[in-house]
Amino acid sequence: MGTGSSLTAEEIIRLDQQHVWHPYAALPNAVPCVPVQSAMGCELYLTDGRTLIDGMSSWWACIHGYSHPYLVQAAKDQIDQMSHIMFGGLTHEPAIQLASTLSDIVPGEGETKLDRVFYCDSGSVAVEVAMKMALQYWYNKMHIDGIDQNGQSSKKSKFLTIRGGYHGDTFEAMSVCDPVNGMHHLFSNVLTQQLFCSRPTIKFNEPWDEADVDELKSMLESQSETIAAIILEPIVQGAGGMRFYSPHYLRRVRELCDEYDVLLICDEIATAFGRTGKMFAVDHASIVPDIMCIGKALSGGFTSFAATLTNQRIAEVFTRGPAGVLMHGPTFMGNPLACAVSLASLQLLQSYPLAQMVGDIQSQLETELEEARESPLVQDVRCLGGIGVIEMKEPMHMATVQPEIVAEGVWLRPFGKLLYTMPPLIIRPHELTKITRTMVKIATRGKAR
Repeated sequence: MGTGSSLTAEEIIRLDQQHVWHPYAALPNAVPCVPVQSAMGCELYLTDGRTLIDGMSSWWACIHGYSHPYLVQAAKDQIDQMSHIMFGGLTHEPAIQLASTLSDIVPGEGETKLDRVFYCDSGSVAVEVAMKMALQYWYNKMHIDGIDQNGQSSKKSKFLTIRGGYHGDTFEAMSVCDPVNGMHHLFSNVLTQQLFCSRPTIKFNEPWDEADVDELKSMLESQSETIAAIILEPIVQGAGGMRFYSPHYLRRVRELCDEYDVLLICDEIATAFGRTGKMFAVDHASIVPDIMCIGKALSGGFTSFAATLTNQRIAEVFTRGPAGVLMHGPTFMGNPLACAVSLASLQLLQSYPLAQMVGDIQSQLETELEEARESPLVQDVRCLGGIGVIEMKEPMHMATVQPEIVAEGVWLRPFGKLLYTMPPLIIRPHELTKITRTMVKIATRGKAR
């Protein structure tokens, strides 16, 4: 399918290995990348003629699958008008319509509704903006309240987060990723030193125990004067380990933030738009953060795009404080093409029986992955919404496992001890079965290092 290529698969691999630096890789890549010619629905069509069922939604973004005609048409229509204009001093209808649609579906009401939208280039940038927003909020508020008239910075300059988190690859985002087991420990000496507490231990469906927030509460009691915000991934810790924790933990974090006058930033980049079975993961706990980051599936995986959302209470402080403008302005902020496709993606999502779709995926994942639990090589099997995880007892050898997965006609991207899937939400049962059978097969035949 798709247009022809002037290069053979072998030529693509050779040139790729010679010139192209891939994410989390050396150059040349230790495991040569798989050349893709085109994609449609949940299928990737390789240059060598093979077809793979995609179990990754291209890092969790392509929730509608690939080349969805509604998104493609939205992109074509927008390109005919303009693909980009600067957002400084100019605006356009796709950005306004997208912000309005987001405001209709985000959590909150009144002053807590997350209906102030700052567009970003990517998820990592959305986190950077959220952190800047929190710091500037306290700087402004300090001056408005007359706490300091000498031009001093606010004491609230630190971020508190839970271990096991992942928030992106830019520098401030890296500073709130897990400092030991994360991917950024090489930079520990140059990153801003933030505050970390133990990750929640109570799983998604387990009974609540107040002891799970003891350390976090203790840190707030002793250091809240210096803490600008708590930042965390709600319900699901993604790249930090694919862990699902209790909604009650999130509710208690919200209550403690209110009690100790600390903002709450929820990083929904991986979890928003139905992935956990709710439109937003915070909906499991019925809470509203002060600032929320969205990305990945925002554009349906069509283009890099993200946003940082906040409420009226936060935004209005910027109009009254000395730092009256948010100090961030990406060149491609509010890109019309990205906005138009994102609007189409949200319209498509709203047309789905979302709870049923994701519920059916979760039920199938739970049923078909359960067999792996019997293997002595497997530590745990867990599922939530459109996420299925097999956790091994030992790290997998990627150079061995990746080609074996492709040989089964499936695309997955394991890391460490985790063999997982986050398929497009439109996946059909027989396609998902091919993914789960491959996962069980790989997990139970001794391919750990």
